[in-house]
Amino acid sequence: MSLRLAFLFAQPSQGAAHLRATLLGSAAALAVCAVDPAAAQQSSPPSASSVTLETLEVVGDRRGGATIATAEDPRGPVAGYVATRSVSSTKTDTAIIRTPQAISVVGRQQIDDQKPASLAEATRYAPGVRGETFGADPRNDWFLIRGFTAQESGYFLDGLQLFTSAFATWKLEPFGLERLEILRGPNSGLYGGASPGGIINAVSKRPPIVPIRYVETGIDNYGNAYAGFDIGGPVDAPGTEGKLFYRLVGLGRGGGTQVDFVNNDRFFFAPSLTWKPDADTSLTVLAQVQRDRAGTQNFLPYEGTVTPAPFGFIKTSRFTGDPATDRLTRNQDMVGYEFEHRFDNDIKFRQNARHGTVTVNLSNRYGGGYATTPAAGDLARFDFFTRGAAVQSDIDNQLVIPFRTGDFGHTVLAGFEYRRYQIDDYQAFGFGPSLNLIRPIYPNTRLTLGAPYQNALITQNQFAAYLQDEITLGNFSLVLSGRHDWVATDNVDRLGVNNATRDTSAFSGRVALIYNDESGLAPYVSYAQGFNPTVGLNGVTGQLLLPERSEQTEVGLKYKPAGFDGYFAAALFDLTRSNVVTTNPLNIQQVVQTGAVNSRGAEVEMVANLAPGLRAVASYTAYDLSVTRDLNTALVGTTPTNTPEQYGSLFVDYTFQSGALRGFGLGGGVRGVGRSFADTANLFRVPGYVVGDLVAHYDWEGWRFALNVSNVSDERIVNSCSTVSACYYGERRRVLGSIGYRW
Repeated sequence: MSLRLAFLFAQPSQGAAHLRATLLGSAAALAVCAVDPAAAQQSSPPSASSVTLETLEVVGDRRGGATIATAEDPRGPVAGYVATRSVSSTKTDTAIIRTPQAISVVGRQQIDDQKPASLAEATRYAPGVRGETFGADPRNDWFLIRGFTAQESGYFLDGLQLFTSAFATWKLEPFGLERLEILRGPNSGLYGGASPGGIINAVSKRPPIVPIRYVETGIDNYGNAYAGFDIGGPVDAPGTEGKLFYRLVGLGRGGGTQVDFVNNDRFFFAPSLTWKPDADTSLTVLAQVQRDRAGTQNFLPYEGTVTPAPFGFIKTSRFTGDPATDRLTRNQDMVGYEFEHRFDNDIKFRQNARHGTVTVNLSNRYGGGYATTPAAGDLARFDFFTRGAAVQSDIDNQLVIPFRTGDFGHTVLAGFEYRRYQIDDYQAFGFGPSLNLIRPIYPNTRLTLGAPYQNALITQNQFAAYLQDEITLGNFSLVLSGRHDWVATDNVDRLGVNNATRDTSAFSGRVALIYNDESGLAPYVSYAQGFNPTVGLNGVTGQLLLPERSEQTEVGLKYKPAGFDGYFAAALFDLTRSNVVTTNPLNIQQVVQTGAVNSRGAEVEMVANLAPGLRAVASYTAYDLSVTRDLNTALVGTTPTNTPEQYGSLFVDYTFQSGALRGFGLGGGVRGVGRSFADTANLFRVPGYVVGDLVAHYDWEGWRFALNVSNVSDERIVNSCSTVSACYYGERRRVLGSIGYRW
């Protein structure tokens, strides 16, 4: 596929200069407003003796009834499947239909209906994002956005990054989330270092004003069982009426998976507390404790998975590690807060902060292709051990100032952010015994490891200042964002090979314009830049890697018909990622940084509450992903491995509203993924696949009984291959039965 996109910005390299000039103009307008209060938007705050009532609306619940709810909170529940507002794209409370950027929201109702076991599974029906990159892997959440890996720098929780390097990976529990907001394209103008394809901002469940009492339990066909609870509401104590709210969310999971000897066990607990001393001030404290105990991932050869080997296909249940050695443990803890205070004229100050630690121990005996011939069925294996202990602290200060200058409305966001990330990274490698894939005999021997090839303490400090102005004039909305980051990276090599430091800084910006017609049509255009500090060493220079850079031009159209509870969206984009880390063709154990990759494509999306009890989401994504620069010139024009260039999905759920079947619901979906490649030369193709999902549920007097079936036809699928020696099976049929009770 080759899409030729015509855009308004002929010289992207001039974008930074234009953005700086325009943002300086916005800053000057803000200064005028500060000096001349008459120019500011007039808004009288409530007096101490008055009571401000929030806007109320009637929304349908999942049992077909009606409830009274406040107008949508961009950090709160979504009515059905249709979110109307988002806090992620602008860091302000902005309507999605007025946001000049491709953004999708997966709300709690959709998560409850589809019952994903991981955050990656929760994105199965979203455009632009491709989860489960490495198949049915219980270890990590892997995902691509617009063709680029995003789990390392595109993973956010409550607006603050969960940065990953090496194997110290974060993993979020879907049961503890209120919604997922998927922003596509570079977002460094607000968020600094982030994936060029976009980010996923997960929003935690927060203390509710109305009491919640909910418990749930379930088990699947692999014997993996779970039980969870979600309890919260106002604190019933003297002097706290209407001021103090709490929430306790917890889940325990344990049992097998589709692969022999591989379990997926978890303990998760997330308490939170909100204090509202008055109508203008709030403080929410969010914490979580998570312990994961899981198996490891299979690395399987192309012949035997994608194509049959002489002995046929490798069983999807075949375990290629060793039960005595293979295991992953993750200890993950976080605590943070969100503070907000509203001053006169609706000026708001916010401070969001979090401190988190994650320690991952991984021992693995993994496959490296056939030891002799495919007919013999002997898999060569390598031994690997790593311990990664990471600490991350973030604090983001924001000042939101609304005002008017003549016919122009402004919402100015000024911010200062500090991040500190440190990882203690140890990695060792060795050669293990082979394993016969036809009749496996596990030696149950300890890993054979050589001296560590990585033993380092890496520290990264990042300071940033950013400024954004959302300018409205009639039906036009212009968003100008700019951010400057200063990053200091220090690598202490305990092996005595490479001690290195690097100080760098960069400006990233965005300019985006949208027009909202009275008919519901909203065309938009945007130009955005990306900046992503990269942790690691250049194998040739011995220096720390340079930050990646990216830039994107996007045109799109959103449409919300009158009286229609939902919207349609389409986007065309041209995205280039530079300073890409690639393998040194002269030494495959080293990486260099001379690559560039271009992603050019289209996305379409529909999300709707079509009728009482009837909800649907649909999406399709297609892009042309190609290497545009590499030390190995033979790779120019090829597509990176592991990356399908098209995928689409449709999911519909209906609950009967009356009659004998009232409360009974049926749903189903279909997911299709296109081909990808297993080698950098694109000689080995991995075929695409189509699978279906089904769900049945029944709500009765607070009870909810549900049956979820994913991959209902039990297709044997290969999600992707990173090399011809490393292919990954997707999930076979999984049947999950669950019971929930709300009181």
